[in-house]
Amino acid sequence: MSDAPPSDLPVGHSGTAEMVVGEADTARVMGQGEGDDFPAVFATARMIGLMEIAAARAMRGLLQPGQLSVGVSVEVEHSAPTPVGSSVRATARYLGREGKLYRFEVVAEDDGGEIGRGTHRRAIVATARLLAGAARRKPGS
Repeated sequence: MSDAPPSDLPVGHSGTAEMVVGEADTARVMGQGEGDDFPAVFATARMIGLMEIAAARAMRGLLQPGQLSVGVSVEVEHSAPTPVGSSVRATARYLGREGKLYRFEVVAEDDGGEIGRGTHRRAIVATARLLAGAARRKPGS
């Protein structure tokens, strides 16, 4: 038996991530200035982040040393508000590959049921290469 990581995941393989919504996770804190009036409920951006974490966890077994998975695309609908203090759980279920991309169905739920659903694609990249590319984008580089 080989110690090499698998080259793909079984369809249906899943990962999860959970959190309790705090004030810092609300849409209200996303505002950047006067006139940015958003509600004090779980922010769509935070829901998407939790979905990405769930998918990244599902991919852990594929990664070799010096690699990580990164989000490439997200298409989700945020269908219900979640108040501060509620628990939220995201599940990412692997649907299969599209070339180099790993495609997931992502679902988020709170204590009252489903709050969001969609699809998410991730890629495996070399950490050093990613960071070098980011460094080249700095002003003055």
